[in-house]
Amino acid sequence: MNLLWSVGAFLVAIGVLVSVHEYGHFWAARRVGVRVLRFSIGFGRPLWRRTDRHGTEFVIAALPLGGYVKMLDETEAPVQPAQLDQAFNRKPVLARMAVVAAGPLANLLLAWLLYWAMFMVGTYGQRPVVGQVLPGTPAAGAGFQAGDELRAVDGRSVRTWEDAVLALLPAAIDGRQVTVQVRPADAPGSDQARVLDLSGLDYRAENPDVMRHLGLAWRGPRVDARVGEVIAGGVAAQAGIRVGDVLLAVNGKPLADWDDWVQTVRASPQQPLRLRLQREGTELELTLTPQAIDEAGTRIGRVGLAPQPVSAQFDDYYLRQRYGPLASAGEALGKLRDMTVLTGEVIGRMLTGSASSRNISGPLSIAEFAGQSARLGVAQFLSFLGLVSLSLGLLNLLPVPVLDGGHLLYYSAELVRGRPLPERVRAAGQQIGLVALLALTVLAFYNDITRLLFRS
Repeated sequence: MNLLWSVGAFLVAIGVLVSVHEYGHFWAARRVGVRVLRFSIGFGRPLWRRTDRHGTEFVIAALPLGGYVKMLDETEAPVQPAQLDQAFNRKPVLARMAVVAAGPLANLLLAWLLYWAMFMVGTYGQRPVVGQVLPGTPAAGAGFQAGDELRAVDGRSVRTWEDAVLALLPAAIDGRQVTVQVRPADAPGSDQARVLDLSGLDYRAENPDVMRHLGLAWRGPRVDARVGEVIAGGVAAQAGIRVGDVLLAVNGKPLADWDDWVQTVRASPQQPLRLRLQREGTELELTLTPQAIDEAGTRIGRVGLAPQPVSAQFDDYYLRQRYGPLASAGEALGKLRDMTVLTGEVIGRMLTGSASSRNISGPLSIAEFAGQSARLGVAQFLSFLGLVSLSLGLLNLLPVPVLDGGHLLYYSAELVRGRPLPERVRAAGQQIGLVALLALTVLAFYNDITRLLFRS
């Protein structure tokens, strides 16, 4: 069932994102008078095709990993004299730039629309309250305390824990100081400033939990260390742990709650753990070795346990964000701005080597994330689609030949020079771009396969 969810959500995601991107090129081409020969979603053997009154062939092909818009162009095939005025290469350079830029811009517009729909549907966020300050971290040095409510980061308002993550992540990546306004639990009527000095922080963008790296843990409902589910075939099941067992201590160290247990397991991949537990009033001891898996480039441990459900006041820990049409438009614009800055930071860091290439995901990971977000609900799936659409738009604007940004680079040079770049220069650029794209594809598949192997 999980596989069906992932495949179905992936096909929906790719179908929507590719269709919108290619429609941007198609729409702009039609507007500037370029004849479009084919609009294809996917590559390879056509599964469905139809030709409209303008002579454009619309195709759905067998391999759903992209798409293309084929335009009348003398550089690709001879053009009849009567149709020369409809050839792409005969159009003014600004018109060609508009056609090329329209694809990525359509993805950015789609991302905004998806975020707008997400805020209209309504989404839940964690209240920005600190539950624990880890010793020896920047947060501890800045004087943060359990119960602090995060209010603003460098003057930017914070309403949810995710808002705080997005605001603090660029500072963590850059390794700079940042001022956080907090409302202490013991002084609820006044805000105080805490200065986080991240200059000595060795943070890499692929780390999935920036807040814990800074020393801040979210104040969620306290979860007792009582087993609620044992995953069949997992390490814990093989060790003999049962539903209802109470986990008391690991390697002689008492466990305060379920989070204590999770952090111990995560930090102990392939390391034997001596566990003391209580079962029906009797204490038992057993040993288990967490399985090593890869999580965004970090090797962590996993044993296959889940806690019993928590009965707590939901509104004490979560905040629902749902707005009307106009307010949602503003919220979506802010979300698009934040995610654009963050995505640009990560891409820039990867290009300079400051962030790991493990951030690059291929179709297998995207399918998995699509399935996970779809199972979580409409708002989460919309958020996922928005992020992927934004990333697709920004990546296509990179000045790499064979990408839209590479073509814009060529046309910008033509605009400055007053004539196109020499054919040999463009051909060399295309070859370099193809090699780079192939290397990126291989790397993405390698990352996907590595994650699957670590998990198996």
